[in-house]
Amino acid sequence: VVLAAGIRFGEMTTGAYTLFDVPITTQKIIHVHPSDRELGKIYQPTLAVQASAGELFVSLNERQQQGTGLEAGAWQQRTVELRKQFLARLSCPVQPGPVDMAAVTAHLREVLPADVIVTNGAGNFTAWPNRYLLYGKQANMLAPQSGAMGFGLPAAIAAKKVYPERVVVCFAGDGDFQMNCQELGAALQSNAMPIVLLINNSSYGTIRMHQEKFYPDRLSGTEIVNPDFVRLGESYGMHSERVESTADFADAMQRAMASNKGALLELVVSIEALTPSSTLSQIRDAAVAQKNA
Repeated sequence: VVLAAGIRFGEMTTGAYTLFDVPITTQKIIHVHPSDRELGKIYQPTLAVQASAGELFVSLNERQQQGTGLEAGAWQQRTVELRKQFLARLSCPVQPGPVDMAAVTAHLREVLPADVIVTNGAGNFTAWPNRYLLYGKQANMLAPQSGAMGFGLPAAIAAKKVYPERVVVCFAGDGDFQMNCQELGAALQSNAMPIVLLINNSSYGTIRMHQEKFYPDRLSGTEIVNPDFVRLGESYGMHSERVESTADFADAMQRAMASNKGALLELVVSIEALTPSSTLSQIRDAAVAQKNA
């Protein structure tokens, strides 16, 4: 039995659609999701429940307290322990390069308001807002299910238009941002200017990661020669800064949040910081070792 609470069945959650038969699975699936559009969209579940994951587990906890299933208190003890493990994993190694995104994200956890709206496009940089930020009941995340590059900026502009009083933060890679950075024109015209954290490693990082994993001696077409992002942001009327050291980020973010015309912070990171847990060199060395084994 598979209890799928609050997830969408997509490529990443199904091992590229290899874990289950489509549309009727051999496993019994209980699919719980707040949107009825997700229930049965790909797989026909044995039981479909339209509810949030939080509502589900509150209900299960109440049933457990009534003596159905685990011994009294065991469910609560297990969830408390899992929560501790989750919070412990918010810490990750110091990242190589000028700006350490681990430190940046830790600072954002402290200063972003409870009702923040976070958006992102596609790329390895999305691990930071998805894995290392905390989202309470009032916060929202807007991200592409299909892994579409460039989604974050127009999503942030739309969110700022609908909720002008809320802080909207877009995480974008340098390649990701340039997919449709011209949408800043729509933001300027609509007076809907978000904060853009532009994570610049001068590379299509995810593609580079796959090249390093499978063809470490055949890198091709992943380096990017970028424009002056600060001047680009300024041309659209945004408060714009280039952040070249971790120590400078906190003050820059404070100025960005105080701006009434949006902000673009270009964060200069190293291509070595390819994932939170593995550097580019480590990925390449592992690939070469496997190839030579």
